[in-house]
Amino acid sequence: MSEPADASVTGTGLLDRHVSFVGALRAVGLPVSMAESLDAGQAVNTIDLLDREQLRAAYAACVVKRAAHRAAFDRLFDLWWPPAIGDGHQYDGDGDGEADELEEIDPADLDALRNALRDQLRDVLLSGDDEALRRLAREAVNGLGRADGQPGRQSWFTYRVLRALNPETLMASLLEAVLQGQDRGGLAERVARQMLTERIKQFEEMVESEVRRRLAEDRGAEAIAKTAVKPLVEQVEFLRASRDDLAQLRRQVHPIARRLATRLTAKRRLGRRGRLDVRRTVRASLSSGGVPLTTIFKPHKPHKPELVVLCDVSGSVAAFAHFTILLAFALREQFAKVRIFAFVDTADEVTDMFDRGGDVVDALARMSSEADVVWYDGHSDYGHSFEVFAQKWPDAVTPKTSLLVLGDARTNYRAPALPALRSMVRQARHAFWLNPEPRQYWASGDSAAATYAEVMPMIECRNVAQLQEFVEGLLPV
Repeated sequence: MSEPADASVTGTGLLDRHVSFVGALRAVGLPVSMAESLDAGQAVNTIDLLDREQLRAAYAACVVKRAAHRAAFDRLFDLWWPPAIGDGHQYDGDGDGEADELEEIDPADLDALRNALRDQLRDVLLSGDDEALRRLAREAVNGLGRADGQPGRQSWFTYRVLRALNPETLMASLLEAVLQGQDRGGLAERVARQMLTERIKQFEEMVESEVRRRLAEDRGAEAIAKTAVKPLVEQVEFLRASRDDLAQLRRQVHPIARRLATRLTAKRRLGRRGRLDVRRTVRASLSSGGVPLTTIFKPHKPHKPELVVLCDVSGSVAAFAHFTILLAFALREQFAKVRIFAFVDTADEVTDMFDRGGDVVDALARMSSEADVVWYDGHSDYGHSFEVFAQKWPDAVTPKTSLLVLGDARTNYRAPALPALRSMVRQARHAFWLNPEPRQYWASGDSAAATYAEVMPMIECRNVAQLQEFVEGLLPV
């Protein structure tokens, strides 16, 4: 049987913990409805509360709808339903569940403790015993991760444990023990190194989880959850995304496009009827004395528009442009034609760089090196770019075209060229401007967002969730 949840939470306390946990899930962005919360509460009543992994599975089955949300769920679950209390003694049903006070460790014994824990860590990494690794992480945090904080409060730090044990330095001896005289540098060593690296990472994550548990006991789970849980991938802002965030966001685009394509196809198939057929309606009314009891409509002809994307690819919005271009090409089967134009302080067409079936990342790298998007000093100049676009490609935007302008509208205090943009908007069937900056910044500094918003609809699009919300209404029925 797995470790029990904090069994000190019973009766009314269990209900309060459930409500608090569901509230924490909603606070980080998980869409937990009232019905799902009730389902989870009912599931809790039908399982063995002493089996913590069964409790985790029951909650996850009721409230987690996307695989990308599971990491945030697990982290919050560990805070609200910890595997142990205090220094690690599991609650046994006797007593009040109070955590034992930690004894002060003589500084002279710290080296001995560190060496002993390193030896244990080496043995456990070789054995691959996850439960032993978890117990060792708890023991290491209790012995090495504590520091004196405010009076009456302990502070816990992951880096103190990992700095003391430094598990990466054990790699040489671990490889020697695993390979046992086999040739070095070959496939066997690469496999062994990868396996040991994964186990070391697992240990580091266990230490981090244990530190969060101790901090949550001291300061409250709600306070720790504010910093312990990363934003959901669909809520990560394009302009603040790290390299790891960018990789996750890239994986989000194609599933969104596939679901969206299905909905858009259904919209066209189930769209409303075409225009009134006056001639046939009048002819049918002759049988009723000229009263048009029956109205006849022309067959509905679904419109399959063209798409023109005009995007700022300067450094400040490069990540945003990457994902919107990727989504546009994932949706290209929904459009009769897709054309992409990039600009910094002048515009250039880059459609040919995005071959069907090609790698978009490579295409973006090619665009940054081959596209003629710098005219003067390489700083964003929306006005000059719009004028160049209108002069070089006057027929790109037609009454069948949906025009997308992507950028933060920061013009470096240069002329906005509103007549050129207004002309493009008049020619297009639909025109939208997606701005990755928060709306409250649109009128600050060199931003011309408020000015451009008078010409065409400007939509805040800071993350994947907002991008998906916009695209759902992109194509008309």
